[in-house]
Amino acid sequence: MSNANPGPDTGSRQTDRWLEPGQTNALVIYILYLTSLAIGVTGIIGIVLAYINRGKAGGFVESHYTFLIRTFWIGLLYALISVVLMMLVIGFVLMFAVAVWFIVRCILGIQALQRGEPIKNPESWFLGQ
Repeated sequence: MSNANPGPDTGSRQTDRWLEPGQTNALVIYILYLTSLAIGVTGIIGIVLAYINRGKAGGFVESHYTFLIRTFWIGLLYALISVVLMMLVIGFVLMFAVAVWFIVRCILGIQALQRGEPIKNPESWFLGQ
């Protein structure tokens, strides 16, 4: 008589697809970045995932990981400059511009990802187009 319910498979570990390097993971990181505008810690989670999975996905998704990592660091730099300039009031306008830049960059990245296209210029300081 065979055992109909052998129990959990301990030989291999199944993970959710969104954790594995690839298109779904890059989309999750874009969403984490956009969410970070309201909940700051999600951006940190996103950058960690991007660094962990960079170099593992291959194909067009690699340009997205580069784009995502640069989006985080350039956005942080622009935000810090804006904070310093808030003493001169222009920093408030610049912070708004940084938020718009960040949102547009993420949306353009998501659109390219959904079309299965690489980012044309992932090392760009502007929008990667």
